[in-house]
Amino acid sequence: MRRPRVRKPRRGLRDDRGVSILEFVGFLPILLVVGMAAVQLGLIGYGINQAGSGARAAARVASQDGSGAGDAAGQAAVSGWLNPVVSAAEGPDLTTATVSVTVPSVIPLFDDVSMSRQATMPTDD
Repeated sequence: MRRPRVRKPRRGLRDDRGVSILEFVGFLPILLVVGMAAVQLGLIGYGINQAGSGARAAARVASQDGSGAGDAAGQAAVSGWLNPVVSAAEGPDLTTATVSVTVPSVIPLFDDVSMSRQATMPTDD
């Protein structure tokens, strides 16, 4: 007596193995660019915050002291890797300090981002 033959399932021409890895590999560069853009936006926000804090510190010290200590206070209030440039000008009634920072670019082929913030305080007599 002969056994009935069991047919093995054949793989057709439309085999889907490996397609998901190809889709992932194709989408990976887009995910990396979106992630780096998010990091870049976070760094820009941090730079704006640091420039504002440095400008307030420089204006506060310059309005009270008047001997040029405002520039040092502004430098101390900002993270050093942002390369802050501080200028505090004391007037008869108001003291204005400006802090400029440079945020390095995370995304290749883009330039660094420069920004500045000002703060004004009343001059103490």
